[in-house]
Amino acid sequence: MFEKDEHVFNVLFEAASEGIIVVNKSQTIVSSNVAAEVMFGYEKGELKGKSLNILIPKKYRPTHHLHFEGFLHDSEKRQMGHGRDLYGVKKNGDEFPVEAGLNPFKIGGESYVMSLIIDISVRKEAQEEITKLNNELEGKIKIRTQELEESIQKLQNVNRSLELEVKRRKEAENRIKNALQKEKELSELKTKFLSLVSHEFKTPLSGILTSVVLAGKYKLEDQQDKREKHLNTIKSKVHYLDNILNDFLSIERLESGKVNYKFSSFSLSKLINEVVYNANVTLKSGQNIEYTQNLDGVILHQDEKILELVLSNLLSNAIKYSPENTLIKFEIEVGGQKVRFKVTDQGMGIPEKDQKHIFERYFRAENALLNQGTGIGLNIAKVHLENLGGTISFNSKENSGTQFIVELPIIKE
Repeated sequence: MFEKDEHVFNVLFEAASEGIIVVNKSQTIVSSNVAAEVMFGYEKGELKGKSLNILIPKKYRPTHHLHFEGFLHDSEKRQMGHGRDLYGVKKNGDEFPVEAGLNPFKIGGESYVMSLIIDISVRKEAQEEITKLNNELEGKIKIRTQELEESIQKLQNVNRSLELEVKRRKEAENRIKNALQKEKELSELKTKFLSLVSHEFKTPLSGILTSVVLAGKYKLEDQQDKREKHLNTIKSKVHYLDNILNDFLSIERLESGKVNYKFSSFSLSKLINEVVYNANVTLKSGQNIEYTQNLDGVILHQDEKILELVLSNLLSNAIKYSPENTLIKFEIEVGGQKVRFKVTDQGMGIPEKDQKHIFERYFRAENALLNQGTGIGLNIAKVHLENLGGTISFNSKENSGTQFIVELPIIKE
């Protein structure tokens, strides 16, 4: 049955940069893409029909079938080997570190598992190099600190009149320690950021790949509802990835000081309609956006793209952190020289102890850790709004919803 539909997978397999291997319930490889074959050192088509064990180091083979059978019994899409290192073995016997995501599916009543595999050798080497550099740095700090302490003691014994100079040296030493600590924290933050990007992109991309495969199977007229469901999933995940990319680009520009705001006059009504239209793509079942529509004739002179980014982020959060069958209110008030936007949801709310940190970069509230997100959107929104002469604030109560309020000058001087 799998061979009949193999042409559906070929285009997807060969376009993917990750290695993709599909096995049946007997752990026999039924398909693999070029990336996987190159990764493991095999010729095109050479893996097909072989046991999955040939790609697993010998020391793990005796217990691997138990893990595989347990996964089929309680199958769900998940990351493989969470919390421990995974390795693959090449045709020539070389072992190398990998990351693997498992995606179960069925065709014609037969069960299969699709594994997305990434060679993380370069990342492992980088992590080891960072650890080595940090250890060397700490060693140098200890040596330097010891040398400074010995010098200070000698100076104190020679002449008490040099106490002021000793004090200055200690202050300099503390500044050096602080600078080195900040450098170490920055290195750890960059590593965490790269890991975050990898995770936040891989999960939606896996979902898109699965939905594309499944949507391609619903070709009959009476199957269009199912096909539409998967197409909507693809649209939602693509929209999510687009928002993440915009956030990352904004951070890079803000950090480098390369933000060039482009001010122009534009219709507020047109902007609101575009923001709501894009947000509708990501709505959960039964969710609805109620928004102010009598805005004809209202013209703003601001950075249109930045304002669209901020409002889209607030609506996206309201949708993401609210359950199904809830109403999201998007109110716009124009008065005097300012325009006020209010986004109110009926979601999980923000715990009181986390509220003071909500605009900090990479911070995520304790009750939102299981939801997808990077923790940078609100930080970006706050910085942009302050640069545009605006403000952002919120009211929230855990399990009772959240309201974000944005105020902005109608005309940015």
